[in-house]
Amino acid sequence: MTKLFDKVLIANRGEIALRIQRACKEMGIKTVAVHSTADSGAMHVKLADESVCIGSHQAKDSYLNIPAIISACEITGAEAVHPGYGFLSENAHFAEILEAHGITFIGPTSDHIKTMGDKIVAKETVAKLGIPVVPGSDGKINDIKHAKKIAVQIGYPILIKASSGGGGKGMKIANSESDIEEAYNLAKFEAKASFGDDTIYIEKYLNAPRHIEIQVFGDKYGNAIHLGERDCSLQRRNQKILEEATSPVIDESQRDSIGNIASSAISNLNYLGAGTIEFLYQDDQFYFIEMNTRLQVEHPITELITDCDLVKEQIKVAAGEKLSFKQSDLSIKGHAIECRINAENPENFSPSAGQITAYHPASGPGVRVDSAVYAGYHIPPFYDSMIGKLIVYGKDRPGCLSRLNRALDEFVIEGVETTLPLFKRLISNDDIISGNYNIHWLEKFLK
Repeated sequence: MTKLFDKVLIANRGEIALRIQRACKEMGIKTVAVHSTADSGAMHVKLADESVCIGSHQAKDSYLNIPAIISACEITGAEAVHPGYGFLSENAHFAEILEAHGITFIGPTSDHIKTMGDKIVAKETVAKLGIPVVPGSDGKINDIKHAKKIAVQIGYPILIKASSGGGGKGMKIANSESDIEEAYNLAKFEAKASFGDDTIYIEKYLNAPRHIEIQVFGDKYGNAIHLGERDCSLQRRNQKILEEATSPVIDESQRDSIGNIASSAISNLNYLGAGTIEFLYQDDQFYFIEMNTRLQVEHPITELITDCDLVKEQIKVAAGEKLSFKQSDLSIKGHAIECRINAENPENFSPSAGQITAYHPASGPGVRVDSAVYAGYHIPPFYDSMIGKLIVYGKDRPGCLSRLNRALDEFVIEGVETTLPLFKRLISNDDIISGNYNIHWLEKFLK
């Protein structure tokens, strides 16, 4: 067996930092927490073996401060860094600098991060590997004349998208030629403002797709597997709200087919670690949209239906071990749903920072809560509003929904507003109960 790391620095905060910390502790690995001045009382700081303050409450001065994180590694003797998700998790420059300092990045190579971080290059790459893609431009759009030409070729409506970044920024719909100039200019403006890169491309706009993602994993020896799909179609402004695994509309044959295509592609890429290949799914067809070269927020639902610890597996393959299992070893059982609990007003989604005065997470059979808050914890206003995830498992989807309903009744968070009431509304809706929804459903429901 390959020697694992003695000490891992976790370059993140909140529930994902605590999630990684727990995996390390169970593996006998010491942990280093880095934190901003605003997070000195955070749970991941309290429970780490060591902690280092790396800057002010501003993320650019702390969680995005690469020199400070490298210094923290050198001060503490950390051999590896787990970036979690968000912040520096898909920053190829960060991965390169760690490598130059002899520190292992627990994730893919910087080359793979670069390739998949550029949506145009990613689309071209996966198309060559046999992954189906959305019809659209072969590369970047040079000007409005070029945009109109592509739109005519693939047919309206079209989606104009930023090559860099994500989260719905730099993404505009043009339903006809009269819309395209305004959509083109807005997409370029947002892309430049958000990502410093105004490169855009065009895809056919699908009117009622679902968002299906395939969890993949590879090791340095060319072994690759998939762990089934997650349905992430319940979104608001391109931000996921609730995810489930498996999807209510994907059968075993479809799962095996698209999963094997995805795992074969990452094997050919010699991809290392965890990744997620994301698709739009409509009329029984899958269309690639992007690949995330990191752990996903919604990874726990895959863990529950496959009985695999994805964080531990990330650490093992980063240390040079082979994957712990083969595709034939994996079986998908039951159903899991995750609710992202945000500190937000459940009606207008305005942020709700402040002190949590009472906190009682749901528990019992088949219930998991990933969170780093506690009674008395003060939610800072400087970061993402997600304060935890409620994840439930059942032997089938109806049983899972029933368990989720019970767990939501038990969950108590007082002192700040949260989105817990929204989930009660959602799971009592006939469309959700029947699984009849797509990526546009939630926006209409919330109007």
